[in-house]
Amino acid sequence: MAMSEASPDQAAARIEGGVKVYGTGDAEIRALDGVTRAFPAGRFTAIMGPSGSGKSTLMHCMAGLDRLTSGGTWIGEIELSALGEKDVTAVRRDKIGFIFQAFNLLPMLTALENICLPLDIAGRHADQAWLDQVVTSLELGDRLRHRPGELSGGQQQRVAAARAFASHPAIVFADEPTGQLDSHSSAELLSFMRRAVDEFEQSIVMVTHDPNAASYADDVVFLSDGQVVGDLAAPTPTSILDRMKTLSATV
Repeated sequence: MAMSEASPDQAAARIEGGVKVYGTGDAEIRALDGVTRAFPAGRFTAIMGPSGSGKSTLMHCMAGLDRLTSGGTWIGEIELSALGEKDVTAVRRDKIGFIFQAFNLLPMLTALENICLPLDIAGRHADQAWLDQVVTSLELGDRLRHRPGELSGGQQQRVAAARAFASHPAIVFADEPTGQLDSHSSAELLSFMRRAVDEFEQSIVMVTHDPNAASYADDVVFLSDGQVVGDLAAPTPTSILDRMKTLSATV
């Protein structure tokens, strides 16, 4: 089933009629302009587009980090747009994992303490078998007692990824997760994300500007001027670049 055709009960996340406006009058910016899209469970989806296309805004609104001006967003069957801030926070804590370009690790905590921090804040115990699987897959077993300052950039981002997956979330949102990594560290992280979908049945939505990073996904969604303007299944770096060139020529 094509990504845009995923029914609500098959979607890890979805947005319907999503509009996000910043400012008013002459200063108004329409970051999202009526976006409707379902992101199927158990799939790796990349979101791409020119700077200012709305891709990060789309992800932030879908993840409950920002509010739509109008329209609705869902995580599974939970309508985030109908909830108050306290309940949205609970959904983010219990259902969503995040990986950002900045590692956002606490320097005074060990790698393991950083990984388990969201669970600790929520008063939940880690599923040890699952945590061990994540740590092993990310090759962090011999780094768990190290603090961030004792780790390379790639290792810090792998700790951040382990933190995102530690709670076995319904969906993981990743915003330019390889932006601060070299090519080797990027490949390590992206390979893990690919395995998380294929072997662990996770759902991932990733914003990226990098065609190589996007080629790890099952599908690519292209945005321009706050609207979805295309899809690409089974992407390769070359097919992504060709689509981006076509998109740039029409903008």
